[in-house]
Amino acid sequence: MTRDRGALTALHLLLVWATMTAAVPVLGFGLVVTGWSGGAGVAVLVFLLAVPLTVGLLATAGTPARTVVPLCDSAPGRLGWAALVFVLGTLGVLAGVAAYGGDVDLGSAGTRVALTGVPYAVAAAFFVPDRWVRLGAVAALAAGVVYGGFVGPAQAQGRRHAAEVARYREHPELLYVIATPPGMRAARAVVGPASFSLEYHSVRQDGYVGLTVRRPLTPTPRCPEFIGKDATCTVDVRGEMRTIHSLPGGTRDITLTRRHRDAEVEVTSKSLDEPGLRRLLNTLHPLTDTELERLMREKIITQG
Repeated sequence: MTRDRGALTALHLLLVWATMTAAVPVLGFGLVVTGWSGGAGVAVLVFLLAVPLTVGLLATAGTPARTVVPLCDSAPGRLGWAALVFVLGTLGVLAGVAAYGGDVDLGSAGTRVALTGVPYAVAAAFFVPDRWVRLGAVAALAAGVVYGGFVGPAQAQGRRHAAEVARYREHPELLYVIATPPGMRAARAVVGPASFSLEYHSVRQDGYVGLTVRRPLTPTPRCPEFIGKDATCTVDVRGEMRTIHSLPGGTRDITLTRRHRDAEVEVTSKSLDEPGLRRLLNTLHPLTDTELERLMREKIITQG
């Protein structure tokens, strides 16, 4: 390709890009506005009127390329070329809209507007009878597919994951856990604005331990005034509160509550005795990133 022919090809592709960058957003905005105000019927009518006008505008933009694009050498050929470029480019725009709807980052509003003309310029490049121009179009198309189909979605997933972790970590003073009780597994965790709760269920579904970390309800641990006739409550010299509810069949529901820094920590169980619950309380530690990742991966944790 000679220097003059190369400059004319570059000008041709630039003109296609500029024309469609100006026309496509207007067309899309017009369809949205008419569909919103007049319904689907009006939107279809506007589409049927606007598309031929856009194709005609694109055919006009292809006039200077008569010497580099064989299809543009005649008026009927230019219309056919414009129709093909419009269809292929619009497919690219729709793919970009789908990717953007999937949270793929396409830059600022100005960048997204500028990108609307790129699929049409790439489509037009395939009609230029030059190997290097077409190879460039293939490279641009491949880059778009890789970014829109793989890199962009992976980055979007990473951003969503980071945002989810940040929401869970919003109140780190409450995110404390205990060692998983023997024979049990974490079954449900709820993060709230003033508390964090985690339930452990036994593998055989015959045991349960509940952990609750919340902002203190009283300045110091204190037994409630009314706890029921089958319940006892005591507070030892260390400030640890023990509540026991006697249940039918000789079962006891034991709850131990103690202060830990600025939080109040409570463990309760019907299957573990008091020493076992106290040993679990002694393993209290901040929720690690690995533990949070596991809770999220297994879809155990939610926001309350």
